[in-house]
Amino acid sequence: MNRDVVVAAADLGASGGRVLAGRVSADGVSLREVSRFGNDPVRTGTTLCWDIARLYRGVVSGLESAATSFGLASAGIDSWGCDYGLLDASGALIGNPVHYRDGRTDGVRLPVPASELYAVTGIQHLPFNTIYQLAAELDSPSLSSARTLLQIPDLLAYWLTGGAGGSGIAGGAGAVGAEVTNASTTALLDVKTRTWATGLMERAGIPARLFPPLRQPGEAIGPVDVPDAPGLAGLPLIAVGSHDTASAVVAVPASGPDFAYISSGTWSLVGMELPAPVVTEESRLANFTNEAGIDGTVRYLRNVSGLWLLQECQRAWGNQQLEALLASAARVEPLRFVIDADDPVFLPPGDMPSRITSWLASRGLPAPGSPAEVARCVLDSLALAYRRAVGDAQRLSGRPADVVHVVGGGSRNDLLCQLTADATGLPVLAGPAEATALGNVLVQARALGAAPSTLPELRALLRSGLRLKRFTPSGDARPWLAAARRAGLGGGFA
Repeated sequence: MNRDVVVAAADLGASGGRVLAGRVSADGVSLREVSRFGNDPVRTGTTLCWDIARLYRGVVSGLESAATSFGLASAGIDSWGCDYGLLDASGALIGNPVHYRDGRTDGVRLPVPASELYAVTGIQHLPFNTIYQLAAELDSPSLSSARTLLQIPDLLAYWLTGGAGGSGIAGGAGAVGAEVTNASTTALLDVKTRTWATGLMERAGIPARLFPPLRQPGEAIGPVDVPDAPGLAGLPLIAVGSHDTASAVVAVPASGPDFAYISSGTWSLVGMELPAPVVTEESRLANFTNEAGIDGTVRYLRNVSGLWLLQECQRAWGNQQLEALLASAARVEPLRFVIDADDPVFLPPGDMPSRITSWLASRGLPAPGSPAEVARCVLDSLALAYRRAVGDAQRLSGRPADVVHVVGGGSRNDLLCQLTADATGLPVLAGPAEATALGNVLVQARALGAAPSTLPELRALLRSGLRLKRFTPSGDARPWLAAARRAGLGGGFA
């Protein structure tokens, strides 16, 4: 590490985006939020889509502000996985990218057995995986005219480096590629070779010509070239762990290899960092995924329906203030109401409190009445799902975990962190809340020669400037085991 640098992280989530400036020095990493913008889906006819032009404008505006305020050595982009845009032969975007919560993949089947798909890709079955989204539009005009598929961070990088003339409308000559950590979420990447699974694509009827060359985290994408943002001209754009969880795991402040993590936000990604994938049939049936991580690591995890449940409840109640709601939930009798938080019925947007009540009533179980009881039901149920996922990850991988690191926005939720410690029987270390942005920044700084070269050293640098909050488990697993049985949750800890 030879110098201090300031870089920009564009961090895009399902409900909003941000641009942050990160300073990396021998003393650690510090962040400053520069801008924030919404990410509300739009409907094109009956299809739920992302407003990708709005996201692009938000990223450009935020980077301009960061460059003006701080001066920047580089920038990097991360976002959610699976979703993509299609470019035609001229390089123009063919319609808004479709939202993963759209129902177009309902009932889609593949001509590839699930066991074979998992053996090649190691990716858990989720109805919105890219492979299913593509299968849903095999006969569509948009796919027939498409020449290139770019996932969300790669599409924005293409525009930022001169593609579409920086306007997001007409064709252009931007940098085209697919960053590997996000590419792994497609269920079209070979988990062992980390190359596109072209044989699988052929079996599924998906054109292999759509998929661009792969990039590795830390590779230079190209200089920014946006005509109406001259202050960004020439700024190096660097590939980071462009799947937000890949960046978040970089910033898990672990001091050793034996840890579990929960990247807690709209989704909760619960798992362990492994040196090699686990693609056994037992792992497939447990619905674990093997996503590409930084430096050849594997993110062995299960997607758990996260704070989305509580967010949808708040929306149904008129966005009730979270702090007061959590304080009330803490006074509710624990484990009285529990659901399977991963039941697909809770995936789409809608009246979440009513769905929770209906789910319980259909099983002859008592249902919560007040918002505080519903919130406690959600938090207890998430902790149960975490318990199962952490236990299963250890059992299936053969690796122990002696601590659970909770990073992301959920690390600020003290009640959920304590319930997680109680449910798993493991100490929980909470923080940093801004793990995704921090991981994004660290990978850029390393590429610039301003941060250590190994993942343990990056984490040590990060820990030097952090204050983590510790939650100690209660030690009595029996109530959690009984609640898991009531909700029909097997697996995990005995």
